[in-house]
Amino acid sequence: MIIEGSLQASLLRSVVISLFTWRRAETDDPIDDAERFGWWGDTYPTQANDRIGSRLWLLRRVRLTAQTQRDAEFYAREALAWLIDDGQVKNINILTEQVQSNRLNLGVELVVSDGQVVRFNPSEQWQVIYAV
Repeated sequence: MIIEGSLQASLLRSVVISLFTWRRAETDDPIDDAERFGWWGDTYPTQANDRIGSRLWLLRRVRLTAQTQRDAEFYAREALAWLIDDGQVKNINILTEQVQSNRLNLGVELVVSDGQVVRFNPSEQWQVIYAV
C-alpha cells in the first residue's frame, strides 16, 4: 500500500532496504568468519520465515566470476521476492553487468500491476545519497 508520495519513491525505498540490509547468512553459506550478521528483528517475525534484507554482503570478499554474478542475481531476487508475495509488483527482473574485473553493476526492474516498469540502478541511487 502506498500511503504518501509517489509509487516510484515508495518502491525505491523498499528496494534499497531490501538489498542493503544484511540478511542473516544461512547455516550452509560460506562465511569468512564466525559472524552470520542479520537484522535482529528477524528473530521475531510476524510470519514464519519472513526476513528482511539480502545476502549480497556474502559477496564482499569473493573473486568476481560468472558464479559470483549468478549469486548476486539470486540474492537480489531472493531479497525482493516479498514484493511479489505481497502483491506490490507483478514481476521482478534483476540485471547484472560486469564492467571491470572487480565491479559488478546491479539493476532492478519492477513490473507493477498496471504493466508500468519501474527501473532502479542502486549504484546511481547510492551515489546520489552519498554525493559521490
